[in-house]
Amino acid sequence: MKARVHVMLKTGVLDPQGEAVRHALGAMGFDKVEGVRQGKVIDLELAEGTTEAEVAEMCEKLLANTVIERYEIDLD
Repeated sequence: MKARVHVMLKTGVLDPQGEAVRHALGAMGFDKVEGVRQGKVIDLELAEGTTEAEVAEMCEKLLANTVIERYEIDLD
């Protein structure tokens, strides 16, 4: 069983890495990019029977800083 967790900064939290990417793209001539938000994707190989609630607990305890980040879980 597989799970993919998408972790992104919450709306309103400054994203200096995203801003650096936007600036670099502008310097490369991609001047139509108005904003960039950078996040991370975590792929988990799980034992059969692992629940979404268990993956959410993993996110809450380790994979995401829930003060400033939000996460989405895709189970496969």
